[in-house]
Amino acid sequence: MNEKLSAMLSEAERHKLVDSPVDGKGLMLLFEAGLMRLTANQPYVNSLNVFPVPDGDTGTNMVLTMQAAIKEAEIRQSENIGEMAHAIAQGALMGARGNSGVILSQIWRGFARALDHYDTMDSALFVRAMQEARNTAYKGVVRPVEGTILTVIKDMTAAAEETAKRGAPLHEILAEIVRAGDESVRRTPELLPILKQAGVVDSGGTGLYYIFEGMLRFIEGQPLDVSTVVAKPLSEMDLQNTLENIEEGQDYEVVIDFTPTDKFSLENYYSGLSEIGTSIQVGEGDGLYRMHIHVPLEKRFTPIEYTESLGTIKKVAMENLQDQVTSRKDEKEPIKLAPVTLGQIAVVAVSPGDGISRIFASLGAAAIVTGGQTMNPSVREIVAAFENLPTDKIIILPNNKNIILAAQNAAKVSVKNIVVIPTRNAPQGFAAMLRLIPDGTLEENEEAMLEAIQEVHTGEITTATRDVTIDDVEVEKGNVIAMLDGKLVYSNHTLEGALFGLLEKANLDAFERLTFFYGEEMTPNQVNQLVDQVREKYPDLDIEVHEGGQPYYQLIIAIE
Repeated sequence: MNEKLSAMLSEAERHKLVDSPVDGKGLMLLFEAGLMRLTANQPYVNSLNVFPVPDGDTGTNMVLTMQAAIKEAEIRQSENIGEMAHAIAQGALMGARGNSGVILSQIWRGFARALDHYDTMDSALFVRAMQEARNTAYKGVVRPVEGTILTVIKDMTAAAEETAKRGAPLHEILAEIVRAGDESVRRTPELLPILKQAGVVDSGGTGLYYIFEGMLRFIEGQPLDVSTVVAKPLSEMDLQNTLENIEEGQDYEVVIDFTPTDKFSLENYYSGLSEIGTSIQVGEGDGLYRMHIHVPLEKRFTPIEYTESLGTIKKVAMENLQDQVTSRKDEKEPIKLAPVTLGQIAVVAVSPGDGISRIFASLGAAAIVTGGQTMNPSVREIVAAFENLPTDKIIILPNNKNIILAAQNAAKVSVKNIVVIPTRNAPQGFAAMLRLIPDGTLEENEEAMLEAIQEVHTGEITTATRDVTIDDVEVEKGNVIAMLDGKLVYSNHTLEGALFGLLEKANLDAFERLTFFYGEEMTPNQVNQLVDQVREKYPDLDIEVHEGGQPYYQLIIAIE
């Protein structure tokens, strides 16, 4: 995309792009530049997690949301800026993933609303579009929190308003927006204490900054693919999950282990890889780097040749992606979803693992959307799960705090009657399903399910991705950590230690039942040995064990 943008406009034409009224074509170029800059810095934005746990990555969610926006705009191809802005907003809305993606789509929705009925955009209209973007983003969140992407769009808009008072051209306004965005991102830890504890800035605000910075860099002729990138520890690379989301046209998976030369630049390496393929991951440990990428058939040897020019290759693995996906599908029994008739309630459940999906189906779910701690589903994917069901009564269980906004937006774009139960994890989702009244009203089901999710508490066991101290819990990278209802409560060097630390924090005297859902990295034998110890220490508790199949999290525990 960088070469395409550079070829389309000379330096003089780039300046003219924002010194004159901008049309639909110009807006499209600016958004493409913003996407390119965000993509180059996607790994860095992903690294800005507050908690040291694997979760839906903000950078990935924002990139996929922007890609959906651009794809819709490419279909429209209008020189009218109002029409193009609405195509971008619609694409972003339907492709929105995670809270950051949904809020970003609201920003573009407001931006587009200000451009209604206009052929081009001048400086004054640009400022009005920023104002409407800010207002729409804040209205789209029930309880706005400062120190987030909302603060950054607010500060950017304030800078645009002040600069416009001087009669500045659009180029200068954009430059001030970027400056203010940078300062706003740096201030986010002062506004949101949890960011300061974690030692990071807000990831969503950082992603928004990169989008606008990309627009500015483009018109100034600066490179868009220079990035702030980080290599994951080898233990954190998730190569299995990449099979769940294979991009169209990507035929082969290539994994390379290599030792780099002294002049190796991770930033330049990412930049080069981005021109070759997608689903890029780079891990590092003890001087060895591991690179993962998806490429089309004709480029399957290109990553090898490129990497060989930058170091010494130790090992190469190459797999046919379509064959892998087909093999994995053949190994699994199809999930039997609940049949739904006209007038009945249909439940759509988001699930992070095959075992959890099967449990939801057994409890009466009519549709399952794959997603959770790793890849957050888009609004479009959630809508697709229920739009063809033969009923207009739909209940959505997002089962993840980062999917609730996407589910709510899916409800807004549908003509069906939809209720979103704000379940934050699978145990809450199961509790809600146990209260399902298929032939009841939406109101009856909503009341029963909201009551049910208050009665279950959830423990989660996973591995820490970095050193951090949060809420007086000291964590070392690689420790096994415990979360209780989304709060970090314990850290230990062993899985057993973290589990019993969690159970002590949960005050089990007040509960009757524990249900363990074990992840894809654990064997039944490992789980049974742990659970036997739990039974011995807590003999009065009713304890069940189920395969969950979720990635990253060794255990998810329902406490009832």
